[in-house]
Amino acid sequence: MTTATQHRTRQHVSHPAFRADEQLAANLQQVLVDLNDLALQGKQAHWNAVGANFRDLHLQLDEIVAAARTFTDDVAERMRALYVVPDGTSARTAAQSSLPAFPRGEVDTGEAIDAIVASLYAVTGTVRRVHDEVDAADPTSADLLHTILERLEQLAWLTDAERRLPGASVPEAIVV
Repeated sequence: MTTATQHRTRQHVSHPAFRADEQLAANLQQVLVDLNDLALQGKQAHWNAVGANFRDLHLQLDEIVAAARTFTDDVAERMRALYVVPDGTSARTAAQSSLPAFPRGEVDTGEAIDAIVASLYAVTGTVRRVHDEVDAADPTSADLLHTILERLEQLAWLTDAERRLPGASVPEAIVV
């Protein structure tokens, strides 16, 4: 009979068909960090936004946070599947996030909308920036990036629409 101690000291060798290289790992890590920061910023906004249409924004921020948390987990688990150790620590997130800082204290709902939309677009900017390298290395990971882009760009549009003015907001819509 093998004891638990004996079992842990044996060498385990896996032979995966694919393992991430350093660049793929770094690209996925950056997406993970930005998603992690988006979830944190979304909760900061959720707790501290005040003003017109507060309740609508409060609920919208819950959607954004839920999406960011789900995608954070999806990216981290994809990294593990590729034999990469994800780092979702607050220290790594603070040091590496490419998102603009979210305002401290109470924030007017309009300012909160502008800030969270900027952060949503910062995450999608990161995803778009790393996409081609990720796709070249691992199309399956790129598929995950497509899902993230689709949802976060939708959430940015839905949130930003609260502040837009018909025919007067930048960027202009393409009319077909």
